[in-house]
Amino acid sequence: MSIPHGVYKYRSTSFFQRCRRVILCATLVLSSGCGGHPKDVLVPVADSSPGSSRVNMLIATTRALSTNRGEMFTGERALAPAFADITVSIPPAGVRKVGDVAWPKRLPSNPATDFATLKADEISIEQAKTWLNAAVRKSPDHSAFVFIHGFNNRFEDSVYRFAQIVHDSGVHSAPILVTWPSRGSLLAYGYDRESTNYTRNALEKLFQYLANDKEIKEVSILAHSMGNWLALEGLRQMAIRNGGLPPKFKNVMLAAPDVDVDVFRSEIADMGKQHPRFTLFVSRDDRALAFSRRIWGDIPRLGSIDPEQAPYKEELEANKIAVIDLTKVKAGDSLHHSKFAESPEIVQLIGTRISEGQTLTDSRMGVGDQLIAGTTGVAAAAGSAAGLILAAPVAAVDPDTRAHYADHLASMTGQTSGQQRAAPKCSSSGAASQGRACAATQ
Repeated sequence: MSIPHGVYKYRSTSFFQRCRRVILCATLVLSSGCGGHPKDVLVPVADSSPGSSRVNMLIATTRALSTNRGEMFTGERALAPAFADITVSIPPAGVRKVGDVAWPKRLPSNPATDFATLKADEISIEQAKTWLNAAVRKSPDHSAFVFIHGFNNRFEDSVYRFAQIVHDSGVHSAPILVTWPSRGSLLAYGYDRESTNYTRNALEKLFQYLANDKEIKEVSILAHSMGNWLALEGLRQMAIRNGGLPPKFKNVMLAAPDVDVDVFRSEIADMGKQHPRFTLFVSRDDRALAFSRRIWGDIPRLGSIDPEQAPYKEELEANKIAVIDLTKVKAGDSLHHSKFAESPEIVQLIGTRISEGQTLTDSRMGVGDQLIAGTTGVAAAAGSAAGLILAAPVAAVDPDTRAHYADHLASMTGQTSGQQRAAPKCSSSGAASQGRACAATQ
């Protein structure tokens, strides 16, 4: 069936009018000043601030080791899990708001004003076990706290977000960060999702170790966004293999879960009647999950349901799942996807929940990335291409967009971010889109 010419013209004109308005708004935002932050922040510095706090964490990852010391681990997949011992310094009270990650404005980091890396050592699995035993013995209740980050996270993003959550929540459990291969790019959604599947077996092995370690009396899990799929699948696999989940797995907190509601039903059923105390954080204004819903065939995502509506209300009650609705909470990034960690009240509630019985974040996205995301609803391929053209001028001045622009371009041309990309040839005779791309990479 052909589309009448007039209708096509109207829709096309309307689309580009909307795009021009978005670009105008982006220009206004950028002209008022927007800052990125330096990358490769994991080179250790001396702790020169007597008022700073320290968060020491164990890292378990399926990411590939980087040759860049400041990056430490890349977004690519390793053949075997690796472990690290990292200490992050948190600046003194009054320097930052609870819920904020105080990224350094320049390197090296200043512990008096910034989050700073004090130690970042790769360790063996035996050293990881020794670290965990010592940390658990220091915990008042011999407990462990596992955090699994979400989509669009570089390694350093997950480390600093977890440090913020541990510090601001007041948790005294042994902190374990599970970080899986995410390329830290908006258009790497498919790669990131497959990376969670790639990590399932490694996560289950970690869960099995925590279950069998007699020193550990209690385990709490916090997952965010796409990390919830990994957490739930790891628990499901362990439950099926063991005939149930161990009683020491007390709390599982699902923050903005990017999980199909129908799949969640089957995962909970597979875990059996004896499952952990689940707490679900939802927000109906979560724009990242609205975008994900379009990708996955318009099936609601668990993190954006209305818990008071049928059939969710009855199912949540039947499975004894507590729900915290964050829809009216004014905190987090412009996507409303990281409220659980950036709201002071909520992150402290997480700490209380653990004690009684956290862009982690997808917020590291530039204005240009949002332009690209906005066009993908028009058409999968053409929309992405249009988004790249629209975002190119913004990428020239917005550090976060510029960081991702090459990856967006590579995804359109079929290259991976691990491949070497040639710089575009810039010439005055090139097409307008080519010129914008050149401007974005210079």
